[in-house]
Amino acid sequence: MGKRIRKVYYYVEDDEEVKDNRRLFYLLIILAFTGIMLSTTTYAWFTTNRIVTIGNIDVKVQTEGSLEISADGQDWKALVDYNNIISVHDTSYRTSVNQLPTYIKPVSTVGGLDANGFMEMYLGIITDDKDANYNLTSTKETDKEENGDEGEGTYIAFDVFLRTTATKDLYLTNDSQIFYNGNSTGTENATRVAFVVEGNVPDGTNLGTIQGLFTTNTNNVYIWEPNYDTHTENGIENAREVYGITTTATGAEALSYDGIKTSFTEQIRIENAKSTLYPNYFGEVNPRIKTIKNNTAYQPLFTLESGITKVRIYMWLEGQDVDCENKASVGNLTLALQFSTNPS
Repeated sequence: MGKRIRKVYYYVEDDEEVKDNRRLFYLLIILAFTGIMLSTTTYAWFTTNRIVTIGNIDVKVQTEGSLEISADGQDWKALVDYNNIISVHDTSYRTSVNQLPTYIKPVSTVGGLDANGFMEMYLGIITDDKDANYNLTSTKETDKEENGDEGEGTYIAFDVFLRTTATKDLYLTNDSQIFYNGNSTGTENATRVAFVVEGNVPDGTNLGTIQGLFTTNTNNVYIWEPNYDTHTENGIENAREVYGITTTATGAEALSYDGIKTSFTEQIRIENAKSTLYPNYFGEVNPRIKTIKNNTAYQPLFTLESGITKVRIYMWLEGQDVDCENKASVGNLTLALQFSTNPS
């Protein structure tokens, strides 16, 4: 509960000395109160306690080339949606670890995998010191089976299974996108998606084996950066003032960034959160797939082997992205994915 503030009224003579003393008194109160606020408030990369609402998860796959998708590895169809993904844990995929919370926070990764085949994601915590510097620390997050308003996860993670009758190249179609529902605030410019190819088995393999596929090989991680060429004015200012980077609103070049690769308690100023200064904490990230806003081209992903392939999909707000700034931190996002075995 907040402290109850008692109002005290002072009646004094209205001379200049009294006025100066009164101003000093009020100033000291304001400074003391500000000091308390600065010492007790914590933030993510957003320097306010805002969150982003995910509108829905819409996973689509085309059926050209006998390509099918499933949320559990046995119920095959052309479309898997949010309800399919969250329902299988209680029915046909009891070992699933599908994490689809309503709210997400900025995290960061270099695309590493842990012993369970999960991506190593790190929540960034920012505190501001007496010199008004923002300092970053990080803690490791763990994938959990949870969804909706009660989900405490800070990013999206779920499994899908793809089935094909022959070895084919897989493409991400131009209908795949992350977009903002309403007037854009730039949040979608800080998002990332990763596809982790957990493994492949012949069609007809035991369901437990299919569902239990996992990998620790980081070569099987494919990170996609959508909307890399677009920045809001606030994102441009954040890039310039915090990271010393000059960019443009449209037609921008893809910006390099360093993801977090381990937890750390050492407080690091956010402008110094770089692999060149702290190689033990950060690593350069070069997404394999990069697309412009309103992309019209299919993007090659990986070769899909004949049979059944398990793919784990992640979506997150990359805290080390220049567009991850306060005014981009409210809104509804939609993730729409569509796979095809056709190149266009």
